[in-house]
Amino acid sequence: MALKKVKGNFERMFDKNLTDLVRGIRNNKDNEAKYIAQCMEEIKVELRQDNIGVKANAVAKLTYLQMLGYDISWAIFNIIEVMSSNKFTFKRIGYLAASQSFHADSELLMLTTNMIRKDLNAQNQYEAGLALSGLSCFISHDLARDLANDIMTLMSSTKPYLRMKAVLMMYKVFLRYPEALRPAFPKLKEKLEDPDPGVQSAAVNVVCELARKNPKNYLSLAPVFFKLMTTSTNNWMLIKIIKLFGALTPLEPRLGKKLIEPLTNLIHSTSAMSLLYECINTVIAVLISISSGMPGHTASVQLCVQKLRILIEDSDQNLKYLGLLAMSRILKSHPKSVHAHKDLVLACLDDKDESIRLRALGLLYGMVSKKNLMEIVKKLMAHMERAEGTLYRDELLTRMIEICAQNNYQHVVDFEWYVTVLAELTEMETSSKHGCMIASQLTEVGARVADVRAFAARECSAMCARAAATPPGPASREVLYAAAYVLSEYSTEESVMRESISSVLGCARTGGGTMRARAVCVHAAIKLIAKLLLLYEQRGERDSAVDVIQEALSNLKPLLCSEDMEVQERAHNATALLTLVLKRIDPTADLHETVDTLVEHDSNGMTNDVELNGETISFSNGLLEEFASLFEGELKPVAPKAQKKVPMPADLDLSQWLSHERWSSDSSSSEDECSAVFTVPQPDARPVTHLTQDELEMLREARRQEQANNPHYLKDDSPRSYQQDDIPIAEIALEVPLQVQSKRSDKYLVLRESSKKTKKEKRPTKKRKSKQKHTTESDSDDGETALTRRPEVEAGGELPEGAALSDEDTQPTGSDPHRALDLDLDVPLRDEELLVTRVKQYPAPGEKVTLEKAKKEKRTEKKKRSKPKTEDLIPITDVNNAKDKTDKHKTKTKKDKDSKKKKSKKDKHGTKLGYEEALGISTPSKEVI
Repeated sequence: MALKKVKGNFERMFDKNLTDLVRGIRNNKDNEAKYIAQCMEEIKVELRQDNIGVKANAVAKLTYLQMLGYDISWAIFNIIEVMSSNKFTFKRIGYLAASQSFHADSELLMLTTNMIRKDLNAQNQYEAGLALSGLSCFISHDLARDLANDIMTLMSSTKPYLRMKAVLMMYKVFLRYPEALRPAFPKLKEKLEDPDPGVQSAAVNVVCELARKNPKNYLSLAPVFFKLMTTSTNNWMLIKIIKLFGALTPLEPRLGKKLIEPLTNLIHSTSAMSLLYECINTVIAVLISISSGMPGHTASVQLCVQKLRILIEDSDQNLKYLGLLAMSRILKSHPKSVHAHKDLVLACLDDKDESIRLRALGLLYGMVSKKNLMEIVKKLMAHMERAEGTLYRDELLTRMIEICAQNNYQHVVDFEWYVTVLAELTEMETSSKHGCMIASQLTEVGARVADVRAFAARECSAMCARAAATPPGPASREVLYAAAYVLSEYSTEESVMRESISSVLGCARTGGGTMRARAVCVHAAIKLIAKLLLLYEQRGERDSAVDVIQEALSNLKPLLCSEDMEVQERAHNATALLTLVLKRIDPTADLHETVDTLVEHDSNGMTNDVELNGETISFSNGLLEEFASLFEGELKPVAPKAQKKVPMPADLDLSQWLSHERWSSDSSSSEDECSAVFTVPQPDARPVTHLTQDELEMLREARRQEQANNPHYLKDDSPRSYQQDDIPIAEIALEVPLQVQSKRSDKYLVLRESSKKTKKEKRPTKKRKSKQKHTTESDSDDGETALTRRPEVEAGGELPEGAALSDEDTQPTGSDPHRALDLDLDVPLRDEELLVTRVKQYPAPGEKVTLEKAKKEKRTEKKKRSKPKTEDLIPITDVNNAKDKTDKHKTKTKKDKDSKKKKSKKDKHGTKLGYEEALGISTPSKEVI
């Protein structure tokens, strides 16, 4: 035996250890995979040996390979063998490998239950700590259920190291086995007042993590945490406690009144920025939850804002970001306190860090009001001109539109100014995505605000004129779609309509990626012409009507051969319709040859003028009135969820076919052939042919070639189809950015400021005390002059009959492990909720108990007892309190002493039985009850 041991140690001298493995991988960079495959084969050979040291060395190498991404799940059983080693160095290697490779669904975890129980109850505290650390990485539901009592026992250990690890381990037990929370909560509550600061901090962390999802269950611990907050000097534990109070305050507003003073003292005294930030966040939560009438809350808000200003002005980018983040939270409840620091937020827009600039933009979203909206937008537009980076410029434009459009345009007083801002943003030329956003805003303002429609039509006319003169950019192409619609739908001025016809039709002739807007421009021109002709007919101006039609026909002529099929079709329809109208108005008009061949109209001897009492009322015999009636009526906005709320008809069956099969014999009956007068007789039946896969592919390829060569086939209008033709022009990088000297939107701000000055001059010098209640800033802005009074904005949109304005969709709730921990911890425990443990007390390592002696005792005990018990289930509370009860009742009566003797005999019997059952286990465990 000794010779074999010496031989094994001699062979181990030549084994490749972990250092050799790492060195070999570094030296074989060219063929690393081949070298690792060779090492894997060597490791498999080492794992088949009996020497536990060789196995531990192999498992250590497998742990390193697992960190490189290799799968070692095939070695789980060998890892368990190393974990069960009696030598601590080998055991540590096994637990490290298990923590990396095991998971809760591993099949062989059931083999580790007794082994981990033995390690948890080991005399060496580091072995128990090692078991707790490894178990936390791969604990499953079964392990949590079986080992909950052992871990709870370690919470009462005399060693602070084990108590701290056991408290932290109980959090993982609660997640896997929520039924252990109620029995373990009293002991967890005791650890909050543990004399060791490490155990105390661990208990605070566990409770804070549990309360992060279910804070109402831990409201009863508020007095304990309040005492810790006022007495502890550990900043990290204070941060946890303060965050917990921030979650508890909304549930109990009375708690917030007591927290204001200690939190304010911490804000004044602490120098730790992390603790200061958490104190400010909790003060914000407290001030939101308590009533606004609490005395002194304004001073607390001002203190928080002043401290946050210090954070924002700090050179550290992280502190600056956190300051802006906390300032946005104060903004929701106390906007006036933040409005005073508007200059600081605007200065953050020039920061080099893009995340800080974006956070400052988000803060400006809540700082705007009716008084400062124009000023903030002006600064944002000036900042956008000199900003670098396409992504940031696009974000600036998005936030600018969101600031103006929030809450149904509640802060926009002058919509002419807003339409001008949209037009100027279009000229800046951003991406097409933001062009769609500007287009939707332009359409929405025209549909909702009736007072600004005439001005919006004029601005859209100018946009169309610019687009017809110069090729539009990506954003202008999308805005042109909305501009043509707004111009044709809401224009009422004769001069604007007359000048816009040629520019709108000129936009329809532009090429490139404006296909979507070109067809709309042709339709918009028809609407403008219809309005103009009706106006000229009412005034009897025949020559003006003829001039408009002839000008439109000449501009439509190039569109008759357009490459866009929709533009070509609309141009043909418009030409035919206008020719028909021109024939009715002036039959002697000189039509173009191509136009003259389209439509031939006969007046049938009808006169062109209709006289009533000597006055001419119409020169088209009512045709222009019918022409204009095609576009009568107002198109109202539609609610976003209107289509989803349309009820399905009762007689609609979506699973039923709407038509019969084309080639079925039923559809080719004699009755159908007789009734079909203008249709060609169908053949009797279509022959059924079975094609192979190669023949199908050949037919598909032939069809694709035919479609590609067919000029009348509508191709896919995807972005790839015109990507080659629409090559963006590279911008020249200028050292000095281009600056616009003045903008059209600035005059509205100047006009508003001048109106404020005149209003102040007219105000009497004597001040009167206001007896009214405090109103919000938005309400105070309503008392403006008539010049800046906000027009009415239509809210909502059209919905189906019986549908509500807006129904929020219910969000699907995912699988949350904290949901099972939402338990009422104040209700007393029931008997079935008590955790039970298997009493298996094993002899000390020094005692020698043979198998024959155990069998003999078992036979004698069977004779004495009629029902043998192999396992005694004892509630955990009784086990923990058994020692205390015996100490208190030492001086009892003789009856009590006899009962204690009987109980000790039973315990002794249980000890012997438990050890005998463990004889068949390779790694028997010892429980400390």
